[in-house]
Amino acid sequence: MNEIDLKGKSGVVTGGAQGIGRAVTERLLRSGAAVAIWDRDAGLAGSAVRELADLGRVIAVTADVTAWDSIAAAAQETAAQLGGIDLLVNNAGIAGPNAPVETYPLEAWQQVIDIDLTGVFHCCRAVVPLMKAKGYGRIVNVASIAGKEGNPNASAYSAAKAGVIALTKALGKELAGIDIAVNCITPAAAKTAIFDQMTQTHIDYMLSKIPRARFVAVDEIAAMVAWLVSKENSFTTGAVFDLSGGRATY
Repeated sequence: MNEIDLKGKSGVVTGGAQGIGRAVTERLLRSGAAVAIWDRDAGLAGSAVRELADLGRVIAVTADVTAWDSIAAAAQETAAQLGGIDLLVNNAGIAGPNAPVETYPLEAWQQVIDIDLTGVFHCCRAVVPLMKAKGYGRIVNVASIAGKEGNPNASAYSAAKAGVIALTKALGKELAGIDIAVNCITPAAAKTAIFDQMTQTHIDYMLSKIPRARFVAVDEIAAMVAWLVSKENSFTTGAVFDLSGGRATY
């Protein structure tokens, strides 16, 4: 594991109690950062904190990314406990059901957009003022290869992740005059609990599109995120970093 120096930095990982978020949380802790796991499942977040406590300062903050008041309160609580917020990894997300557009459930569409896109907006909106006050920050938004190419029978997820890419570019430009970098990653699928929301047919489809012929490992994602939130990433902003195993066409 390459050493990334995040000593003295305080970060937030949304959905940091499991899957990709858990791997990112662990990598940031091993790099010296203090980390707040934001999750709406307080029990799951608490368990993760207990399991990771030996690696460094880690706290759990109950937060619902779909609710602005919840995120605004989480930002203030985290800043008070950790002395500010330097790093933000917007990872929380769901896949939603697999169905064609003409039969896609209306409530499922709204839920995916609320969590996967509006949730990222809420977190950025709450944390950016804290970063601007310090004159420093690093934000990484977890998008998806689906946001670049669109996956059939996953229209809500694809649309939400495309929105995350555009939001990243817009915010990166807004903050380009400050030492705040805003970037996103577009991983192919990783074997996490999100697979439980997908049909086997859809899982097989995603694997068939990856030239490396395997799913990305969560530790591989965490490694890229660790560099993106480091001080070394001082120039690149508003950019999209590919983790698709060769699938991406741009």
